[in-house]
Amino acid sequence: MRTYHKDINADFICKHCGYFVHTQSQISGVVNRNHCPYCLHSRHVDLYHPGDRLCACKALMTPVGLTLKRSRDKYAPDNHGELMLVHRCIYCGELSINRVAADDDPDMLLAVLRSGTNGRPELLWACEINGIRLLEEKRHRHLVHSRLLGRSAGLRI
Repeated sequence: MRTYHKDINADFICKHCGYFVHTQSQISGVVNRNHCPYCLHSRHVDLYHPGDRLCACKALMTPVGLTLKRSRDKYAPDNHGELMLVHRCIYCGELSINRVAADDDPDMLLAVLRSGTNGRPELLWACEINGIRLLEEKRHRHLVHSRLLGRSAGLRI
């Protein structure tokens, strides 16, 4: 008999690209895997906190940007914090922030950074209302490169 805990983190097939996605934390480095490492799309499954899987929407969530996890230390520098992926539900418009996993495609993450908010003022407004500060390609490219590929890789821009 399977327990609820095992079911919420079961391997899945991506609803966007069709790839099979493993959810083992030893591979991804995250406990609650809910986005595809190949196309970075997700499903709207969490309602109150990561891993609860209580949301009834279940629609596709598209990656719209990158941000940094806020530090509890109010004196921490602005560019301090874990790199996070911002998703937006294509059905209800809800925004979600998810950890970047170790097996996420770095080229896809850089493409999300490049897409920016140009021509999407409603996205910028929605992020601002939710307290999400999206990273910008021109200002944060070096930071994202170094977080994804290591410090020396960040210098080869």
